[in-house]
Amino acid sequence: MKILITGATDGIGLAAARMLAGEGHTLLLHGRNEEKLKMVEEELGKENSETYVADLSVLKEVKEFAEDVTDHHDRLDVLINNAGIYKTPVKTTEDGLDIRFAVNTVAPYLLTRRLLPLMDGSGRIINLSSAAQQPVDLDKMMRRKEIGDDAAYGQSKLALTMWTFGMAKKSEPVIVAVNPMSLLGSKMVKEAFGTDGHDISIGARILYQAAVSDSFREASGKYYDNDKGDFGNPHPDAENDEKVQSLLHTLDDITAQV
Repeated sequence: MKILITGATDGIGLAAARMLAGEGHTLLLHGRNEEKLKMVEEELGKENSETYVADLSVLKEVKEFAEDVTDHHDRLDVLINNAGIYKTPVKTTEDGLDIRFAVNTVAPYLLTRRLLPLMDGSGRIINLSSAAQQPVDLDKMMRRKEIGDDAAYGQSKLALTMWTFGMAKKSEPVIVAVNPMSLLGSKMVKEAFGTDGHDISIGARILYQAAVSDSFREASGKYYDNDKGDFGNPHPDAENDEKVQSLLHTLDDITAQV
């Protein structure tokens, strides 16, 4: 299969890429750092992988990233929107968005919308959510009001889950939100909480399963909670059609300007 993974240079994304590469899948690897990407490509094998450099906090680069993929491929089987950000010295992007909202919510939405023509009903879109979800205040996500790191991250992850549910109702591929497990030992978790966390292979394994396992074949519009080891109920706002539609309209307005 042809599988695109964002944020594939470290953490859960890299661990999942290693699992998938071991089975001979063709991997489209995204990262922000070209040097790190080249190292991953060398490790996994150039014959079965290719790399794409883009800063997901810059929506113009996300659009160009998607165009680059569509220029080189006429089919994509799996898209894993894994890249995410928590703490950062820069809070607002050049597009005027909170950087967590831009990277964790808007960028995967824009990328997914642009790549949907490459996918059919057998395809899968896996959005890396989190247990740390908080009700979305769009004024704060748009930086019209101040917001702290914890709240920004939690709101951006709920917003990601919400558009997952909204898009799943009208798109062919399976679209699923996955909480890979709380406090996995990724670079982001270590920087945010100062803890080594759980083995990241736990999260990588569930991304691997979401990409290729039959257990996710009928998972569209669902939420997998790896803290419980099963599909579960999402945050209530993800099933609130009025709130979901309001968010989708906002995302469409933002991405239409790119």
